[in-house]
Amino acid sequence: MDNQTQTFRFVNGSSPSSLSPDHILPQDKRPNLTHTPLLSSVPVIDMTEEPRASVVHKISKACEEYGFFQVINHGVPRELCDTVLALLAAFFELPPEEKAPFLATDETRQVKLLNYHVKTDGQTRVCMWSECLAHPWHPLDDVVHLLPQNPPQYREVIAEYSKEIYVLMKRLLSLISQGLGLEQDCLETKLGEAPTFRAQGNYYPPCPDPELTLGLNVHTDISALTIVRQSEGVTGLQVLQNGNWVPVEPIPDAFVINIGDQIQVLSNGRFRSVHHRAVTNKTRKRVSMATFYNPSKDTIIGPIRDLIDEQHPPLYREYHFSEFLEEFFKQEGTRRMVTEMFELKA
Repeated sequence: MDNQTQTFRFVNGSSPSSLSPDHILPQDKRPNLTHTPLLSSVPVIDMTEEPRASVVHKISKACEEYGFFQVINHGVPRELCDTVLALLAAFFELPPEEKAPFLATDETRQVKLLNYHVKTDGQTRVCMWSECLAHPWHPLDDVVHLLPQNPPQYREVIAEYSKEIYVLMKRLLSLISQGLGLEQDCLETKLGEAPTFRAQGNYYPPCPDPELTLGLNVHTDISALTIVRQSEGVTGLQVLQNGNWVPVEPIPDAFVINIGDQIQVLSNGRFRSVHHRAVTNKTRKRVSMATFYNPSKDTIIGPIRDLIDEQHPPLYREYHFSEFLEEFFKQEGTRRMVTEMFELKA
């Protein structure tokens, strides 16, 4: 364990050297890490592969079967990605008093430090073994002054990273649209003219007993699409596949891509937003940066009409994204089942 990790403190001042009771999950919610999954990992797709139709096919297959895939040769400079993760780690390893001003429970606050929790019996809260920094990532002009000033390069590097991720996000939405047999700009159009772009940096310190807690609880993403950059050499992200937890192994210079709830609905259930979680590691910290593409609150989301016919009736009712968010916050602290609330009953 390196010296910096040894000096990490949660924002409340507690040390990660021991597992306090408020981090210990009840037996039925523990990760059960000794259970070995049958599958090794999610598909890895080379974005430069020719012909382009082959990339479209592979992405479509991954979205149907896993809801997750990794991309390599994506065009985002590796050095930039490494710097983002290094700066995130440096922020989380600041003294608690330097991080404290970012701590907030106000959902409307643009930049905030979070520690997620699970409600175990309706009331008792168990904190996750992580800290998260959430903020907008595009456009940054109006909020850059709210981002951390320490480490000093954070604002400048995130601004550069956001430009690269924006290009990659649009490329992926185009490929996913084509994978559904739609025009390449279809998903982007359906997600509205004023999408919201949120980022979340996650820090998972080494955990004395990974069997007793989680880094992030089981969840699906409420976004349309998520791009994640994760630390190399430390596995933590796991995806639920046929009842098994499948590790998403870190691959050098790769991004993890996952379908969010909104594309599941737009695709009428063809592309899957699947449950995933983050487990902890006994000896090594893990850092990740997730960037989310969401519709604006007043965007109407529902199955795309071109994907509906007699054999494929609509599975979901239309809704404003604001309705979806309302239901999401109502289910806070639980294993959320938000998309299910908008299903059309047979």
